[in-house]
Amino acid sequence: MVSSTGSYGLPALLSVLVSLSSSAIAAITAKGQTVQLNGNSYYIPPAVVATLKADQHVFGNMKGLQPLTVIRNDAAKLTSSILDSVISNYEAIDDVFNAAFLDNIYVSYNGTSKKPSQNVSTHSSWGPKILGYAPAYDTKKSKTVTSSSVLPPGPYFLDPSTGAVFEAYLLHSDVMGSFTQGLISVGDSAYDVLPAGLQGYASLTIGVPSRLYYTKTAKKPLAGVRLGVKDIYDIKGVKTGCGNRAYYETYPPADSTGPAIQSLIDAGAIIVGKMKTSQFANGETATADWVDYHSPFNARGDGYQDPSSSSSGPGSGIGAYDWLDLAVGSDTGGSIRNPSQVNGCFGNRPSWNLVSLDKVMPMSPLLDTAGFLTRDVQLWRAAAEVLYKEAGLKSYTKYPKSIKTIQFPTTASSPAEGLLIEFVDKLSSFLGGAKVSDLDFNALWESTKPSTVAANTTLTSLLRMTYPILISKQQYPLIAAPLYADYAAANGGRKPFIDPVPLSRWGWGLEYPDSQLDAEIEHKNIFTSWWNSTAQVFDEETCSDSLILYIGSEGSPTYRNVYRSMPGVPVGFSTSRIANFAGVPDMVVPIGQALYNSTITMQQEYLPVSVNFMAPHGCDLMIFNLVNELVKAGIVKEPNTGSTMYGDEVTYY
Repeated sequence: MVSSTGSYGLPALLSVLVSLSSSAIAAITAKGQTVQLNGNSYYIPPAVVATLKADQHVFGNMKGLQPLTVIRNDAAKLTSSILDSVISNYEAIDDVFNAAFLDNIYVSYNGTSKKPSQNVSTHSSWGPKILGYAPAYDTKKSKTVTSSSVLPPGPYFLDPSTGAVFEAYLLHSDVMGSFTQGLISVGDSAYDVLPAGLQGYASLTIGVPSRLYYTKTAKKPLAGVRLGVKDIYDIKGVKTGCGNRAYYETYPPADSTGPAIQSLIDAGAIIVGKMKTSQFANGETATADWVDYHSPFNARGDGYQDPSSSSSGPGSGIGAYDWLDLAVGSDTGGSIRNPSQVNGCFGNRPSWNLVSLDKVMPMSPLLDTAGFLTRDVQLWRAAAEVLYKEAGLKSYTKYPKSIKTIQFPTTASSPAEGLLIEFVDKLSSFLGGAKVSDLDFNALWESTKPSTVAANTTLTSLLRMTYPILISKQQYPLIAAPLYADYAAANGGRKPFIDPVPLSRWGWGLEYPDSQLDAEIEHKNIFTSWWNSTAQVFDEETCSDSLILYIGSEGSPTYRNVYRSMPGVPVGFSTSRIANFAGVPDMVVPIGQALYNSTITMQQEYLPVSVNFMAPHGCDLMIFNLVNELVKAGIVKEPNTGSTMYGDEVTYY
């Protein structure tokens, strides 16, 4: 019979244990805990944000964690009606707060009266237990409680045995598969994976803090904004995956946060998680091309539409979750614009080179940009003012009197076409009767092409290979080659798995000499110079001589349950490539939704209809300002989340 102590005798085993205990002391790190309150699940971080001190009778016989509401009020005389009003406001603006946090209330006076008083009845409809008041409210009727630091208003959890106060994070299940990791700040400018989970089928858990904790200021214009970040951006303490399992496995957590994301954090944004990208930001179609990870779901329509790529997670999350305010994506060839169009939200590919892309996975440094996806146009502009601040963009409030449309319908043969025609009419009227004309850029090229190119050179022949050569021959040495070497070194010479799309693109690019890259860069530069001096030019008063509009989406389905052909190389030239090569802003504006017959639900459903706006380099804020004014005028409506953008209506107003 084998002894339970194995081959060691007991004295020998004790000797080993003593040796281990003296040479290696286990470090246990608190990661917080998850609790339920009033049917909701909350994560409680381990960090104590303040300590309440009071006489022992104040905390009474409380045991275990207690819900707590902190109220800051400037009323010289606090009454029950004032508290009722405050609580109603909390319930209206904050999704984390609920009535269960009113079991204990701590009131802190922040007014100017030298002798504030209180007369609060305990017979209020929400039945509060007044835990105590800040010293300024110290009267014969009050219980005095002091705090080690000023607590913002909102819901908290209290440990009555120590007086420790903790923040409350409401937990959500990522049912759309938009995220790769839920994140939480752990101090020292670093983040960690959120150590919490909810019941859900193959769903991550995301935690969001109370909106009441944060107050926007001139220095913190994004205070409390809940931000999702595409998983090609480095965030200190967190691994970057780029949509590839081998990449995530091979490299350690980032040692710093890139300047683009750090600028948003410094402005007060709260990172709640990393979001899915198609692999190495290449264009992938749901089901057909996603191998390492599953493509996120698109909430619009029947719920089984492709979310597009490569900012698939940001588009999916913004279209689905009302608790997510803003997402950062990247756009090289359409990776913000396409998901914005089909997920029904605002999105911008900015002017090229406005912001540092250090600590961001490159695709083509000559084309890569960083931008946003959101449902809120005021937030869209505010975030842009933060991210592009160093570029010194001028904020224009006068707008062009010329609208040039590319391949817009002239008669409405479908609801989407009706929306597009009506939108242009309303935009023209809003701009004081702006002239609307069709832009045929191919014909314009033929009549104005530079003398340095051959007479028979069309835009298509000039730029046919420019995009695929730039992305393949620039990304391969920057990402693929190092990954192959590093993975092999760590895994006995093995090669990592790569999804079919990036693998085919890299392989295609390797068939061409480096001189082809030089040639395509020159082709891009020819187009950049021509476009910005001929098709659309700078104007001192309005930033641009015209607004150029093209159709983003027309409510057409792209089902995720359809198998497609093998991935090809994205050769050719089209309207959506203009901004890529010209380096100009290209911004998605959802204008409505249109019906289609779903083969999934066998019912009529709605999908987004959107228009893209283009302007010269550096005219980004002009478009942001214009779109904000269009929303105020009711010409553009901000979308809601879910299967329909505005309810069951086809029109955009």
